[in-house]
Order: sequence, then structure tokens, then C-alpha cells
Amino acid sequence: MSSKDRILARIRRAVPEPGPDLEIPRDYLHAHARRTPAERVDLLAAHLAEYRARVHRTGPGGLPPLLARLLGERRGARRVLVPPGLPPWWLAAADDSLVRVPDRASDTSADLDRADSVVTGCALAVAETGSIVLDGSPDQGRRRITLVPDHHVCVVRVPDQVVDSVPQALPLLVPTRPLTWISGPSATSDIELDRVEGVHGPRALDVVLLGPQ
Repeated sequence: MSSKDRILARIRRAVPEPGPDLEIPRDYLHAHARRTPAERVDLLAAHLAEYRARVHRTGPGGLPPLLARLLGERRGARRVLVPPGLPPWWLAAADDSLVRVPDRASDTSADLDRADSVVTGCALAVAETGSIVLDGSPDQGRRRITLVPDHHVCVVRVPDQVVDSVPQALPLLVPTRPLTWISGPSATSDIELDRVEGVHGPRALDVVLLGPQ
């Protein structure tokens, strides 16, 4: 018997066989503080900004002009990907020269790469980690349309879509859906800690916190 076999055998003896009566202790904290809805949203905004996302706050009346401005600020941006369930009024103020590209199953990665931006909603946002969760719902589209374009504008309805922590978020999400967890723009660092953005997803992330008024 090899050393590997002996180690694995010891692990098997130490770990009980899973069964219907096996209870897994979940005595960890489900949130690290008691917060009002406003405090929860403020914490989310602070963590998003720390991750180098640009955070904006507005009400329904200010959303169309804000989205038009964010898309217009992208130099040379002319094509924006639009999920099938995105509310049409969100982009009502965008320039007529902006080409709205629908999410098509036939599009290749090269087709998606020709889009300059993508605008989506979200499923949830987690204040304590500064994370946004997408689940492929109609206002978000398929996962790949939020990974290929260089610029992602994500609208979070506050305070309803914001929870304190990951343990609070998980029961509200459907595990069989294609969940994408986003914490700031895509970035990585090499061994010398040189930060490179846009490696695994959008280089720029704008998060709009959409309040009720």
C-alpha cells in the first residue's frame, strides 16, 4: 500500500458516510452586523468602489439619461448588447446612433466581441462582499454576453435586491441556474503584483443603484 492509499484510507475512516440522518452544522454567522436597508446599500456601494467599479445612484426618472451618458462616455462605443427582457425604457434616452444588438444564440464569440458594452439587470447583490449575482434571467441574458464585451453596466434595484451576506443570498438563488458572481471589473495580478484588467471579463464595470424614487 502506498502512502497515498494509507492517507485516503484514514480519511475514509474519519469521515462518516453521508446519509439522510447526517446533519451538517451551519452555526456560522449569517450576517456580521444588523443593518438598515440604507446601511446595507451604502456598504455595497463602498465595497464596489473599493473593487474599482464605478457606482452611480439614481431613481427611475434619472435612469435613462444616466445610462445614455455612461454608454456615450465610452469613446467610439456604438454597439450595445441588450438582453431580451431588458426594460425598453432603460435605453430610451440613448443616442439614435447607438446600435442595440439583441442576444442571439447564433452569435459567436467574435460577434459578441464587436459589441462595445452590455447593459443588464441582476438577480441579487451582496453587501458584505460587494458582489453582484447574475442568474441568466431575461433582464440579464446568457452568461457569455456579460463576459465578452469590454464594458458592463449593471442595474441593481435597491434596497430590494441587496442582502447582507452570501449565506442570506444562497437560499434566494436557484442553484440550477447559471450563476455568475461579479466582484468588480475582471482583473488579475502576476507574481510582481502588476494588475491587469479585462482578462476574464469586462475591463470596466458601472453599477447603477436604482432606488424607488
